[in-house]
Order: sequence, then C-alpha cells, then structure tokens
Amino acid sequence: MNENLKDQDVLLVSEKDSNKLNVVTGMNEDGTPKTAKPDQKNEPDFLKIDKQGDALENFMSNFLRQCKEPTHFHFFKVPLAAIESTVLALQEMLKNPDNPSNKEMLDQHRVLPEAFAKKPYQAIDESRIDWSQFEKLGVTKDIIDKNSLDKMLNWQKTPMLLPIKAEIGDTTIRTDARLSLRETPEGKLNLVVHAVRKEPQLDGYVYGTRLTEDDKQNLRQTGNAGRLIEIEPVKGEKMKAFVSIDKMTNELVAVRADKIKIPNEIKGVTLNEQQKKDLTEGKAVYLDGMTSKNGKDFNALVQINADRRGLEFRFDNANKLEKSQQQPQQQKNDASQFRIPSKLLGVELAKDQQEKLKEGQTIYVSGMKDKAGESFNAYIKVNAEKGKLDFFKWNPDKAKQVTPDNASKTQVAVNSEGKTNEATKKNEEPLQKGQTQPSEKQQEKQEKKEVAQKPKGIRR
Repeated sequence: MNENLKDQDVLLVSEKDSNKLNVVTGMNEDGTPKTAKPDQKNEPDFLKIDKQGDALENFMSNFLRQCKEPTHFHFFKVPLAAIESTVLALQEMLKNPDNPSNKEMLDQHRVLPEAFAKKPYQAIDESRIDWSQFEKLGVTKDIIDKNSLDKMLNWQKTPMLLPIKAEIGDTTIRTDARLSLRETPEGKLNLVVHAVRKEPQLDGYVYGTRLTEDDKQNLRQTGNAGRLIEIEPVKGEKMKAFVSIDKMTNELVAVRADKIKIPNEIKGVTLNEQQKKDLTEGKAVYLDGMTSKNGKDFNALVQINADRRGLEFRFDNANKLEKSQQQPQQQKNDASQFRIPSKLLGVELAKDQQEKLKEGQTIYVSGMKDKAGESFNAYIKVNAEKGKLDFFKWNPDKAKQVTPDNASKTQVAVNSEGKTNEATKKNEEPLQKGQTQPSEKQQEKQEKKEVAQKPKGIRR
C-alpha cells in the first residue's frame, strides 16, 4: 500500500437492519451513498478521509441536504490500512448490535450525520442588550459607533479601544478596553471587558495549561503560539486550540482548533497538502504570488490568528520562515522579529515610531501612564534578546553627559566640574543660571569676609 495512505481513513456504510458494510466512494444523484466492496482492488475509488481535510464534512453536509431518508443509513469510520480485518469484525458485531461490548466498539467507529448539520448562524438581536451594563462602565450607546455595534452583534470584539471607568468602593479605575458580548448557558447576554494589559501574561497557567519557552518566544515575536496547544478552560474538558495575543489589549486568546477551517485556496494560491497541514497545526506558511483585492500580487507569511478567528498576513518578507528556521540565533537578536505594539501605556505610537523600533532604533515617548496613573516620558528601545521593550531616562544611543549652553557654562564649571576662573574663584556663593560675574553685593560680602579672616597686625 502507498505509504501516503497509511494515516487516512475511509467511510463504511450499511443500510438499516443490515450487517453488510461497503465503502463509500461518492454520492449518487439522489443523495444516497455510492459504494464499492471493501476489496483492495477498489482502493483507488474509496473516499479518502484525511485528518487535516474536510472531505468527511463536505460529504455529510451534501448527504443531509440531498438524501430523502438519511436515517436509512449507518456510517462508520475506519483506518484504510486495516480495512479488511475491521470490516469483518464490525459486520459480526452488527449481527447483535445491542450487546454491550459490541455497542461500545461500534460507537467508537460510528459517524453521526446529524453532527455535521449546519446550524444557522444567528446574530444578536440588539433588543437583548442590557445597556445598563455599559453605563456602569461610563460607556453610553452614543459612544459606540455603528461599526463597533455591528461587530458586537456578530459576537466579535469592538474593533477599537473604548475608554471605560469602573468604581470599586472609593477607588475609580480608568483604562481602555475592547468590549464584546457573550451568552451564558442560561441564555443571558453579558458584557465582557477586554482591558488593556501592560504586557501579555505568559507565565503561570494559561487556559489551564502552562506555555513552553518556545510558545512564549513565538507569542512575543509573532503574536501566535505557532502550534496547537492542549488547553483545559474547564476542569476535565481538554481541547486543542490556537493561541494568540490580542495586539490591541495584550490579552491571550484561544479558539478551538475544530472551529477553524483551512481553505484550499488563499488569495488565488492553491495550497498543497503540506501547507494545509502546517496551517492546521498552527504553523506559519510563506506564500508567493497571492493577489490582493486591487489586483496586485503580494507575498506574505500566512498563519491562523485566534483573536481574528481566521487567517492573518504578516509582511516581514525580509525574514521569511525558511530563513528564520536556518538562523534561530540571528532571529533571537533581531528587533524586526519583535511584535511592536500600536499603543504603549496609553499612548498611540505613530507609524514612524513603530518602524524605528522595528529597525532597532530608539524613540522618545511622552505622556505614558505608570501603574499609579502618573504621567511620565522615556526613551524606548527593543531588547530583542529578552523579547521586551526597555525604558530609559537617557537616550541609550548617546553618551550620558550634559552639554551646557553658553549661558550656563560658568555655573557648570563651578558647581559640576570643580573648575575656577578669575571672575569666580574668590566667590563662595553659587552663581545663578546665566550669571558669569559675581554681583556687586556678592563681591563686597566676599571682601569683608577676607578682611575678617586676616591675622591681626598684617596689612596689605
């Protein structure tokens, strides 16, 4: 058997009240399964089910839509490599399907068509929103524009940050946040606040699991974990998920892997099986020759972003995926691989500031807010080795020395450098800024002091 077929499954089907199993090869015009005997010679005709593909979902969706009596058929999924022995075993079990051991084994292979039924998407009815929840945070309906409201009604976050104010006892907390709506198991619609964080919280437990150092580095550099992570948001409910950073709030976001479908084509480029497999596993894929909406060709790294719940494009073409894999140490120290935030401690970074940071240059930012809400200014530079931004009081790219202007040179000479000159060497009082000569009063005071200190009997 072809080595490439070993990891594939096939779909078996039996008719109601029958224990005879055949292999599905396609679909008849009336929606009933087209089949072939489970013989090795018929293998090329079998409907192959790839673990990363959507052949099973497509078949079941069409079957439910076209077949008039879908309950007349029973389906089972089995490994292609063991089809003959598995078919014989299952046919024997179907002779007595109610036997507990037989039922357990049959259920392990059983495929329920209703599980693939397309549930109609339903947006949120605006009348269900409790606007008093918003008002408690200082957000009125007038503040939310139509675009933001549409996003929330479609179960998404607001596309922009909104200023919120929360009062806890005598304390008032002000911050920026994205807002969304979520439904409780009881059907109640609640407001969810996605507040801005200083940085992503990558340590400790994340959705019931701990991130590896590689996960943390990938998240800092690209915003995505780069692999599927087994999370446990609810005790006992483990699932594979894509994990990414919300670039506006630094919140970690996870989305179940089975909720994301990988397309066969992206912007005019047909994906091969390896590319689809890599995307399914959370890896980035570099694609050449994609076509934008305006008809222009472009190249980019493509990857699943959990916050977007779909594909994102990264245009760091100078650092293609293949190059980064070949030169991991160079990538580690490359500022261009660091994810540059668009907003920093309450201050929107201009495009040129973001570019300078990405190029390893230093920028100066004014009006940032610390944890206590106090405003401060600082020089900022990417620390690529540690995967973070460093803050400096002084420009780290220049020598830490003061170059005084002409009006201050004398004062600096006396008070900072310990130097004297003829105009100031006898004066013990510090000169004021801009003063190069002692005043008449200062000179008179100094002369009286010198006379008082002279030994008696000695004249000048």
